[in-house]
Amino acid sequence: MVYLFSHSYISKKLFQFLIGVTFLFSFNTSSFSQTTSPDSIIRPSTQVQTAGDTIKVRKEPNHSPKKAAAMSALLPGSGQIYNKKYWKVPVIYAGFAGLTYSFQFNQSRYVKYRDALKYRLDDDSSTTDEYAGVYTDDQLTTLYKYYHRYRDLTVIGAGVLYLLNIVDAAVDAHLFTFDVSDDLTLNLHPALINTARGSGYTTGLGLSIHF
Repeated sequence: MVYLFSHSYISKKLFQFLIGVTFLFSFNTSSFSQTTSPDSIIRPSTQVQTAGDTIKVRKEPNHSPKKAAAMSALLPGSGQIYNKKYWKVPVIYAGFAGLTYSFQFNQSRYVKYRDALKYRLDDDSSTTDEYAGVYTDDQLTTLYKYYHRYRDLTVIGAGVLYLLNIVDAAVDAHLFTFDVSDDLTLNLHPALINTARGSGYTTGLGLSIHF
């Protein structure tokens, strides 16, 4: 069964890669407000004169989450290009390439072991399998079911990656014009806290956020 475990290792590594891609996209989206660069934020504005005062009115650029999602649905990665997240495109296609390899790898071995078992059990002396004397009937059954399962999981993984590509494009498009201050700081300092018992105070820690 050493042959089985060597292929199991390859398949597990491919699925670990898919999980890593999912985490990477999720982390990038959740930390957008801390990592957004000034170049990725569009803040066009115009000036309106009212009673001698100047008021700045911000215009929202025409950046559509629906368009980004539709582009990624038609061609994975195109929505990320629309959002100017170019680095995500090779990650997406590397994921699809790995899953395509996994599908072909598992499919070929599933067919091979399935046919070998079929030839062995068809009661036809003219058909023989190449694993006679190597694997028992039970071992062939275990092998073809194993690769059949991982082939199906690969298809599911490709579907998840495809949907994740669409959702990621839509979320990034929603946050494309998110106004984030460049000076976002977190400050922890000692503080006096009113205990609400007469005029009593106790010491504690204060947390302040500046943005």
